[in-house]
Amino acid sequence: MSKIIADIMVPAPIVVEVPGSRSDAINIMVRNKLTGLPVVRASDGKLMGIVSRRDIFRKFDEDQLSLIMKKGCITITPDATVEEAARIFSTQRIHRLPVVEDGKLVGIVTPTDLLALVKDMKTPLLAEDVIRTTCVTSYEDEPLSYTVPSMRISDSAANPVLDAQGNLVGIITDRDLFSDQVKDPEALKALGISDVDNLAGYRNVLPLFYSVTDKHLSEDKKVKDFMVKNPLTVFKKTNLSEVARVMIANDFGQIPVHGTKDELVGMIYDVDVLCALSGNTDE
Repeated sequence: MSKIIADIMVPAPIVVEVPGSRSDAINIMVRNKLTGLPVVRASDGKLMGIVSRRDIFRKFDEDQLSLIMKKGCITITPDATVEEAARIFSTQRIHRLPVVEDGKLVGIVTPTDLLALVKDMKTPLLAEDVIRTTCVTSYEDEPLSYTVPSMRISDSAANPVLDAQGNLVGIITDRDLFSDQVKDPEALKALGISDVDNLAGYRNVLPLFYSVTDKHLSEDKKVKDFMVKNPLTVFKKTNLSEVARVMIANDFGQIPVHGTKDELVGMIYDVDVLCALSGNTDE
C-alpha cells in the first residue's frame, strides 16, 4: 500500500494551549464538536500532550490543563506508512495520533481516517478474528445509578444491553446517558461552559460529567429508558472491509457482534478493524 500519513492526516488541527484550564479545553471541544485535542505550549507551539473528555472527567477535581492531559503521547511523522499508524492504533488502543515534523505539530490522524482504506481493501480477516476486549454488558432493568459507575470503573464507553433471557435488546453509550441532561444550566456553568447553545458539541464532550455528579442519577432511571433499542450488529463471519463500511456509514466507533443463533459474541471497535491494515491480530 502506497499511502503515507501526509495523504490522510487532518492538517493544522485544532489545539488547546498550556498554560490553560479545564474550561479552556472543554469550550474548544464543545465549539468544534470534538472529543479530544492536542495540547501545545503557548510560547512556541511545541506538542506537550493530548487531552480527551475522558481525561477531564477522570481528574475532575483538577483545573490545570497540564495536570489533566496525557503527557508523552505517541506521535507519528508525515512520511510514515498508514500500516504503521494502524499498528499503533490497534496495539495501543488510542484514538488520536498527532503528526509531528521537526518538533512541530503538523496534523492529526484518527482511526476514522484509516477505516476508508480498510473498506476498500481485500482482507481475509473476519469480525471474530479481531475481537480482543472483554465485553461489558448491562441489564435492561438495572438503574443508571449502578450502570454509570460500572461503565466508569470498567472504562467502557458502550455496553450491549441484555434482557432477562440474555438476548441482546439494546446498546447504551456514554452519549446516550446525556440525552436529557442539557437542561441544567447550573451544571454547565460549573464546568465553565460559555457556548450554551451548542447542543451537538455538548453531546460530544459532556456525557461523562454525569458520571461524577451523583445528584443527576436517580434510581428510577433505567438502562432501557436510555439505550438504543434493537442495535445494528454484525455477524461474526463478516469480513472486516464490510465492518469498516458499516462503521463509516453509521458513524460508529463500535458494533456488537452476533453468532449463528443471534447470540452476543462480543464487541468490535474501530481500532480492532485496523488489524486488516497492520496484520497484528495477536496483540
